[in-house]
Amino acid sequence: MSRILVRRIAQLLIGLLLYGVAIALMLRGAIGVEPWTVFSQGVAHHVPLSIGALTVVIGALVLLAWIPLRQRPGVGTIANVLLLGPAIDLGLLLVPPVEPLLARVPIFAAGLALLAIASGLYIGARFGPGPRDGLMTGLVARTGRPIWMIRTGLEVTVLAIGWILGGTVGLGTVAFAVLIGPLCNLTIPLLRVPEPGESRQRRGSDGGTRPPQARMPAEPSTFSTAISSTTRSGFGRG
Repeated sequence: MSRILVRRIAQLLIGLLLYGVAIALMLRGAIGVEPWTVFSQGVAHHVPLSIGALTVVIGALVLLAWIPLRQRPGVGTIANVLLLGPAIDLGLLLVPPVEPLLARVPIFAAGLALLAIASGLYIGARFGPGPRDGLMTGLVARTGRPIWMIRTGLEVTVLAIGWILGGTVGLGTVAFAVLIGPLCNLTIPLLRVPEPGESRQRRGSDGGTRPPQARMPAEPSTFSTAISSTTRSGFGRG
């Protein structure tokens, strides 16, 4: 097994674990969370399942919606569905509830920063998009609508349903919408695993070396789509 493949697998697993812990931190912040977590949180008030278990169920249902859209899941897609929910529940076990607002705000901020790093890790592993990103790209391909319109439409819908069901919408939701795009613009390029040959230096005409020109990765649904969707709509979880 090559070192690049080992790094990709490690990034995928660590990224999903940290992503779940990041969501747990934002939940403990209790000042609002991102739309899909608001949806899971709202549904959790009405069924005897944890938020983590619901995240798995919802992710699997979203994945089923790929079938008529003719989307193909990657290893990272399946890992996202299976591992993200348990990681959220683990994070909620590790981070106890906090009452004072002055303590909850830093907890939320730490979760948001960690989520950006986790996004860079798991998206940068290049193993395929998460189920929600795949739903978005599939709808874009089938409808011809722009990414920002589909992404915003999806997430405003789940946000509204989650809020009606009792999920927490607040300043944290707004902060997530405003900040997650710029943060991921930093972490995803920084942590992306280079493709074979991409990191090799090319010889210049003078016999020296110079770095290869930067180029986008081969999987637009994992990298460029993730960047576009987060920066244009401000919302999102893969």
